[in-house]
Amino acid sequence: TNYLHFVQSYIDDYTKKDKRMVVTALRRFKEFLGGTPKYSVYRERIEPQQLTREMMMDFAEYLQGRSVGEGAKSIFERFKKVARYAVNEAGLPLPQNLFYHVNIKTDERQITKDFLSPEEEERLIATHYDNENPNIRRAFVFCLYTGLRWCDVKELTYANFDLPNRLLRYEQDKTKGHSSSSRVTVPLCDEAIALVGDGGKNEVVFPLPSHTMCLKALRRWTKRAGIDKHITWHCARHS
Repeated sequence: TNYLHFVQSYIDDYTKKDKRMVVTALRRFKEFLGGTPKYSVYRERIEPQQLTREMMMDFAEYLQGRSVGEGAKSIFERFKKVARYAVNEAGLPLPQNLFYHVNIKTDERQITKDFLSPEEEERLIATHYDNENPNIRRAFVFCLYTGLRWCDVKELTYANFDLPNRLLRYEQDKTKGHSSSSRVTVPLCDEAIALVGDGGKNEVVFPLPSHTMCLKALRRWTKRAGIDKHITWHCARHS
């Protein structure tokens, strides 16, 4: 049994109000598999017994890097819900300890989210470190200027840009297929335009590694800049 196909068949018959979240859980899991080198072999097919607790821990960390607040927790809970159905109702052989002590917790007292102040942004942009990835640097700074999410900036091609008119047009991954306002137009400042460069129409503007690798690089970068905050890629959007 291909577990990815099983979850899709579950979704096809699912009629409850949280169906969109269940769909998102499967999409995020596929993105996690495809974007994480040690799991990319499973991007098209993974059997139930091939899921591991270590994989679930990595998936939970991936979700926390992609979403903020209750988002990551809600998606992971839907993923576990389908897994429980797979075991209890469909009899699939998922490992018994798959989610043992694997949870996503949110701080109920936390009101504000971390962001970079203008001074911290300047300090970060001025900071370099050994073996840095220039594409990660360009992409994150571009997100600081435009508010794009990681999942959107990594998909941009030069066809998305109208540089003579200083505009970026793209479709938001988060609301694609669910909202008439998923297509947005963003005006570009000089600093953002300078990061775009030149390339063919269908060429990716910011060739990025996996989300996990981008987060690790961002943490090294912020630490080197002396920024003592929990900065994720999404913090660029808040900033």
